[in-house]
Amino acid sequence: MSAIAAGTPNAPISGNTAAAYAAPLLIVLILGMMILPLPPLLLDLLFTFNIALGMIVLLAAVYSTKPLDFAAFPTILLLTTLLRLSLNVASTRVVLLNGHTGPDAAGKVIEAFGHFLVGGNFAVGLVVFTILVVINFVVITKGAGRIAEVSARFTLDAMPGKQMAIDADLNAGLIGEDEARRRRQEISQEADFFGSMDGASKFVRGDAIAGILILFVNIVGGLAIGILQHDLSFAAASKNYVLLAIGDGLVAQIPALVISTAAALVVSRVGTGEDIGRQMISSLLGMPRSLGITAGILGVLGLIPGMPHFAFLLLAALVGLGAWRLARARAAPGASEPPSVVPPADELVEATWEDVQPVDVLGLEVGFRLISLVDRVQGGELLKRIKSIRRKFAQDIGFLPPAVHIRDNLELKPAAYRMLLKGVVVGEGESHPGMYLAINPGRVTLALPGTATTDPAFGLPATWIQAGQREQAQVAGYTVVDAGTVVATHFSHIVHTHCARLLGRTETQHLLDHLQKQMGKALEDVVPKLVNVAVVQKVLQNLLDEGVHIRDMRSIVDALAEHAPRTQDPAELTACVRVALGRAIVQEVFGAAAELQVAALDPDLERVIAQAIGAGDTMAIEPGLAENLIKQAAAAAARQESLGQPAALLVPDRLRAPLARMLRRVLPNFRVIAHGEIADSRTIRVNTLLGARA
Repeated sequence: MSAIAAGTPNAPISGNTAAAYAAPLLIVLILGMMILPLPPLLLDLLFTFNIALGMIVLLAAVYSTKPLDFAAFPTILLLTTLLRLSLNVASTRVVLLNGHTGPDAAGKVIEAFGHFLVGGNFAVGLVVFTILVVINFVVITKGAGRIAEVSARFTLDAMPGKQMAIDADLNAGLIGEDEARRRRQEISQEADFFGSMDGASKFVRGDAIAGILILFVNIVGGLAIGILQHDLSFAAASKNYVLLAIGDGLVAQIPALVISTAAALVVSRVGTGEDIGRQMISSLLGMPRSLGITAGILGVLGLIPGMPHFAFLLLAALVGLGAWRLARARAAPGASEPPSVVPPADELVEATWEDVQPVDVLGLEVGFRLISLVDRVQGGELLKRIKSIRRKFAQDIGFLPPAVHIRDNLELKPAAYRMLLKGVVVGEGESHPGMYLAINPGRVTLALPGTATTDPAFGLPATWIQAGQREQAQVAGYTVVDAGTVVATHFSHIVHTHCARLLGRTETQHLLDHLQKQMGKALEDVVPKLVNVAVVQKVLQNLLDEGVHIRDMRSIVDALAEHAPRTQDPAELTACVRVALGRAIVQEVFGAAAELQVAALDPDLERVIAQAIGAGDTMAIEPGLAENLIKQAAAAAARQESLGQPAALLVPDRLRAPLARMLRRVLPNFRVIAHGEIADSRTIRVNTLLGARA
């Protein structure tokens, strides 16, 4: 490798370098065949290679499991078409120059196709050639081109929905950045592939037209040359030149028909993870009843007088035997289960403390139809997704949530599930394995047939649809997710919503132990010397309640170290920590914008609220005033969102905590920010003033 890098002339060429030069060299050689004369022996080898290449392409198309497995097919289609045309030009030159010498003037392959395959009868050869061209041009190529055209359009229309589904899985933590990038690249490649196949089908159509013209030129030109230049009779010229022209046309059209069939197989298949052979066997032979009915019809036809009894009755017997064997195989019982052994009745045992089972912090209960999603033996994908969600939660929020205990519950509906937090149901819904949930994001173009419902995570209108409607739903603008994704997304939403309740004393201690490895004695000087674990837990829970992540534990510990000697009140310490995290809080709400567009309080209302705040940040204001304030806050939030700005209210430091508690109950996405949390480098623009009057 060093010799190659240094440019040494005698350095060996690597495999990658050889592959890089192979394609342009092949193209140059193909084009060279149109110009340079080729001997008959070389023509035989190239025609044989062309036939073998067509079979290789056909078998590669048969054994591919999805269209993108043969992504190079449009380019291969162009090269094989160019190869056939070059061979036609080279063979035409030889036929016209040496056709008067006999049927083997252009090689043994053309002679075999022109003499033995059609019995030396040029009329039969013309008919066979015409039929092959019609099959290739009118039937296979036209159908494949139409499928490629429709597939390209549908694939492009479905790209936004597929991208949204990928983004939803990524945001829910179901997939990582690498997997999301791979899926986006696959979607783009799929659109490019069908677009290329739409254009590549024109190559085969043009090849068929060129084959007809070349045959006509060979016949007319050969007859003229044989009669006028070589003084052959019309019969002798026809015998030589017409048969050579027909053989040349057939030897080119048969590989063209094979390549066209491969193209049709690639664009017409539906990807199920199986090759075409397995798909056909599972589809045709998967229903014994259809085989049995077919055998009965063949048997009835075989008994009709005048029909070929042997052929019909023999095939009816074979098909009927196959149907019987398939039905018998399906009806055969599975492996016998071991008999259940009933243990002998034991004597009553005294109750112990082992009988006291603690309540699971996080639990997931599923109906019996959802067991396959959570069973390791059945390859339950939901288990892997929940692990990914916990990892993503730890990266986003700043602590590892408790493990999830999953169990089946026969009291639930078969397709139902529910999520429990410390034994209390915090979320429930239904998910149907084998079906897809089409979620309406608000801009769909048509209604789908199916079971109407709502997305359990975010409450959006949705419809449960069959697997065959998935592409149609994506094209119409729906976000389509499978049954496992529905449960996983709902679970992710639940753990993020209740993250403060998930941070218990155990999780707090684990978080501090993890931080101890990084901060060492600096952490010991704060916890437990200045503040105990219970106060730290309450401060962290307050932050999580207000949507502030706790990833920056260094800043949190530094703020506690600064203010804990003055107060041990968790509310006051939370306010101090928020000021320390102010830049991160503001950036999470407003991004990197230099100007912060916010709502603010009218000075009179601000004074009234300040007078209503008592000890412990409790606020006692008139119910009518509180209701009016909430209405105006909702209107301000709607106005901010219409302007493309986050819904945020800027208030004095002392008013922030009580106002945040009051508004969070009815407006969970309305953020309340204190003056002290905003850096001096940011400018503030007040869009709305909340006053005492509507």
